[in-house]
This record gives sequence, C-alpha cells and structure tokens, in this order.
Amino acid sequence: MTEMIRVGIDNELTYNVVQPSDFIFNIEAAKNQYQLIIEENLTFDPPLPYEQFTDPLLENCFVRIRANPGPLKVSYRATVGLNYMVSDPAVIQESPIATLPMEAIPFIYPSRYCQSDLLMRMAQREFGVLAPGYARVEAICRWIREHIQYQIGSSNPNTSAADVLLQRAGVCRDFAHLAIAFCRALNIPARFIASYANFPDPPPDFHALFEAFLGGRWYLFDPTELAPRNQVVRIGTGRDATDVAFATIFGTAQMTQMSPTVQILETNVEDVAAAVATA
Repeated sequence: MTEMIRVGIDNELTYNVVQPSDFIFNIEAAKNQYQLIIEENLTFDPPLPYEQFTDPLLENCFVRIRANPGPLKVSYRATVGLNYMVSDPAVIQESPIATLPMEAIPFIYPSRYCQSDLLMRMAQREFGVLAPGYARVEAICRWIREHIQYQIGSSNPNTSAADVLLQRAGVCRDFAHLAIAFCRALNIPARFIASYANFPDPPPDFHALFEAFLGGRWYLFDPTELAPRNQVVRIGTGRDATDVAFATIFGTAQMTQMSPTVQILETNVEDVAAAVATA
C-alpha cells in the first residue's frame, strides 16, 4: 500500500450580512485520484440549508446558500490523504497541439487574467530558445521568482498577468497568472489551481499555483516556492482565478475574518485504508 501524507484543514470564514444575500462557495477539497478525503465537515452558523454541485470535468465543488442579515460563520474541516506523483523531469516532453486531448484545448487560449496573446513576443524571446519540456516550465517559474517581487498588497482582484509584468510585483495569484500566460504563449496548456497549503509565511491564506500539460498529463508548479507541492490540497481548477473564487456574493456582505489553516498530520495507514475501502 502506498503511504500517504495526511493533511488537516481548518477553514473558517465570517461575514457581516447587511441585506439578504446569496453566496456561492468553492472551499471544499477536490475529490480526485491524487487526494483522498478521509473525513470532512461543512457547517454554517446560523444553520442554513445549502445546495451542492460538482463539476464533472474539473472536479470543483460549489455550495450555494442564502443568508439573512446578521453575522454568518462558515466552517470547513477535513482530513485529506495526499498521493503526490513524482516523475523524472528529464523525460517529460511538451505535447504537440495535434496530440492534445480535447479537454486540454481550452487552456491554450488567452483568458481574462492570463493575456498570453499580449505576452507572446516576450515569451518567445525569453523562453523560445529553450528545449521544450518540463525544464522549460521550470525556467518560466525561475524567471518569475527572479524578476517579480513577492509583495503582499501590491495587487488587487483586477490585476492581470500583463499588469504584474509592468509593476514587477505581486502575490501567489499573480505569479500563477503570469506563469500560465507565458506557458500558453508557448502553446503549453496551463491552468490555475486554488488550494490549501502549509506555509508559515505569509499569514494563513488560500494559495494559488498552476498546472502545465506535459507528456500526456498535468503537472503541478508553484512559481512562489512558498509551499511544498506534495503538501498542497487542491480546491479548484480553472482558466484563471475567475473560475475558482472561494466565495462569490450576490448582495451586500462584508468579510470580517478568514483563517484557512493547514496542518501536516502523522500518516495513519489504517485511516487511509478505511477511506480507500469506502471510496
């Protein structure tokens, strides 16, 4: 049996709801072949009925509620077993467009925050001479770390990859958007990953990474190098951050607290085996 890393998630969001409002949350750990949900619990205070929908292709789980005026607390706790796949980067090549699976095609086009069409000339100049493959995507991540300053407060929800390149500063969301844009400009399908991650600095927050499609499958990259990739719990997958917002509010409400924390637990093979048996 493959031993998994067990990760504990404790996420609490609090709001002050001013008028009756609809919320759509995307905060549950995705259920896929790389991570196994051993246990999880989603609650609302005050208690509220909710609806759930899981995207069958991208595995994003959306939860919809309607809240009346007053305080609202959303709590999500889970234990997740992670099985991170490791391959030899030297043998991982890029996939020609003609051989891409059709479900990867949407991730080679420009999107709202990843304007690969605007960055094509720069991407070709900086990375076009490099040998295609896993190492070229790693070179993109390295270039971003060397040329873009990680600075909290330097960007906002409207900041795009092109903006980050101009201001030379951003946070994990911006690093991921820029890497995705560079990859797509080189005809490498790339997609945005929202996650829970275990990192001591900066303060607890959701974490953004990206995946590139290479050698017939998706590989995870983190341009910030803030968190070990084998300890990242995927929440959502999309073209960019637009598709995987952790909360979308239709109405008037202010967030008063956010504390998504992650703890690495000792591996308990019996827990993992029991979860596999019931999956």
